[in-house]
Amino acid sequence: MVSRIIPVEDFDLVIFGATGDLARRKILPGLYRRYVAGQIPGSARIIGAARTRQDDAAFRDEARAAIREFASPGDDASQLDDFLNHLGYVPIDARGTDGWDDLRSRIRPGVVHAFYFSVAPALFGDIAQRLADHGIADQDSRIVVEKPFGRDLATARELNAVLARHFSESQIYRIDHYLGKETVQNLMAVRFANMLFEPLWNSLYVDHVQITVAETVGVGGRGEYYDHSGAMRDMVQNHMMQLLCLIAMEPPYHFDPDAVRDEKLKVIRALEPLHPAEIVRGQYQADGDEPGYLQDVGNPDSRTESYVALKAHIANWRWSGTPFYLRTGKKLRARTSEIVVTFKAPPHSIFDEVDGPRSNQLVIKLQPNEGMDLTVMIKEPGPGGMRLVQVPLDMSFADALGANGKDMPDAYERLIMDVIRGNQTLFMRGDEVEAAWAWTDPIISEWEAGSKRPEPYDAGSSGPEEALRLLHRDNRRWREIRP
Repeated sequence: MVSRIIPVEDFDLVIFGATGDLARRKILPGLYRRYVAGQIPGSARIIGAARTRQDDAAFRDEARAAIREFASPGDDASQLDDFLNHLGYVPIDARGTDGWDDLRSRIRPGVVHAFYFSVAPALFGDIAQRLADHGIADQDSRIVVEKPFGRDLATARELNAVLARHFSESQIYRIDHYLGKETVQNLMAVRFANMLFEPLWNSLYVDHVQITVAETVGVGGRGEYYDHSGAMRDMVQNHMMQLLCLIAMEPPYHFDPDAVRDEKLKVIRALEPLHPAEIVRGQYQADGDEPGYLQDVGNPDSRTESYVALKAHIANWRWSGTPFYLRTGKKLRARTSEIVVTFKAPPHSIFDEVDGPRSNQLVIKLQPNEGMDLTVMIKEPGPGGMRLVQVPLDMSFADALGANGKDMPDAYERLIMDVIRGNQTLFMRGDEVEAAWAWTDPIISEWEAGSKRPEPYDAGSSGPEEALRLLHRDNRRWREIRP
């Protein structure tokens, strides 16, 4: 199957923080791939802006190295050279006056203007103020802001207020790369474009839902940041909350940005307060020569969690009585992100010989291999009676939509092109961010005020034992963490 490439309008994209890690790994390689695919017009301009003193040629050399490392451009040097000719660079002082007049002189009238804030949130207000003061941004400009969008409800509100002084809500694109994954978008297609699932998508038929985001790496070079954040702030409040919303939301009246985000907001506001007995925190331990969390962050007294598992309840008609189990952690058995919808078992079985569980499961795989599995009961081949086994109906996107997944666009590619189109469907709205913080803030505050340490767990495991008991108490089991 060949995807349709729909070119976007002509644009000028300014990347603040263009010499940073995100620009190197994701933004510039993603833009290059969209250029090769024919989606970016030949007149578009991409302008890097950062405090590093260098010229256009030096920035293009940096971009060339980043694309060769992260985008695998192959042997077609002319295509890469053509793309690099669209790049420019402006040394800029985010909190001063240097560089802003030069940047304004490079912005063309009559095209889409987008500004990507790939910088620390502390600089959001300064950059927004200077874009306005120097007449660079106008009422049609778009800004993209990266997480963390605040570290609690108060700071999220403050950031929203700072940006609102110069940009309307319709101009602000709060990016969460999980929403750009093809599987996440296909979750909406599976639910709302097929009659097969929607009639069963409620507490009458769904026993429970599991959302897992597991990583094999530790906090690594992010130790200082992570120790002031933790898994709840870093993953649950944003990425996992968005996945929960897409699973639980009501059908919007139309696939329209505000219609979709209205329904997601209703889910967050319907979440019951978290109960401390239904949350497990953990920290990975040292393993031989491998450092543990305390060594990685350089803080032997840290009570910050590298793992969280929790049980969430949604107080509405659709989901009353159906628990949602969320877990995320560092240094776990495998790198995987998936959603598992477990349907209830048939009320009565006419078969005596059933091996294992009888429930159907829809497994939505986000990484490393995007796709879906639907497990169903079938007869085991062979004579000797009616023996039933559970088998998956594999809906791998890599097989169906492109050899080895090579044709699957990266999440950032899709989201940046949506910014140029002016489509906010896959971006978070300000009230949505604030509602998510309002749900997580009380439990975070309780942790920070207390003295209890997170539960230790072994690197390469599935997490703390207490997390297993969280489901065992409900006579359920976590799906095994596997690649």
